[in-house]
Amino acid sequence: MSRSWSGRPRQRYFRRPRSRWRKLADYAFAALVMGLLLLVSARLDRFETRTTQGAAVINDGDSITLGSERIRLRGIDAPEFSQICSKDGGEYPCGRRSREALSKLVAERQVTCAGWERDKYGRLLGACSVGNTELNRAQVEAGWAIAYGGYEAEEAAARRDRKGLWAGEFDRPRDWRSMHGDMVEIEHGSYGRILNWLREIFRFS
Repeated sequence: MSRSWSGRPRQRYFRRPRSRWRKLADYAFAALVMGLLLLVSARLDRFETRTTQGAAVINDGDSITLGSERIRLRGIDAPEFSQICSKDGGEYPCGRRSREALSKLVAERQVTCAGWERDKYGRLLGACSVGNTELNRAQVEAGWAIAYGGYEAEEAAARRDRKGLWAGEFDRPRDWRSMHGDMVEIEHGSYGRILNWLREIFRFS
């Protein structure tokens, strides 16, 4: 089999040398990447699960204090202590009811919490339990907290059975806080986890 030949010389391509500024930019980028890797490796201990236990002070329906550690129950959101809801044509202090429900679950027993994330207010986001009862889940199942990045199935069941908050009408706690200029925090889902991770990486205190 014969091969055809065009008779044209092959073109050679030469790579233009990088400019001084391009080299400096490449070196700076490499140094930045190395610096970030060193920073992450130096702070890996911040992502270890922290476990704390003891007698709990119940702040509201989704936050407690164990000793000096403030803990926000991860994945749920409860009415603020001063929040008012409506039921059967009247108003009632749903924030206090939610706090009372959590207090009854704890019943002055020792609480154990575990987690590694911290929210923008420095509170540990944890899963807390008393004996075999997980407080986060129990609050949503009883209808005194709503899903906030977790426990969607438990919320659906409580809503269907019209338990707790679902027996009447209420503003979602996040909306109530926004309307009253109170603390605003991101939902505890995947996006929130990424933000908390970045916050821990770049927290220098």
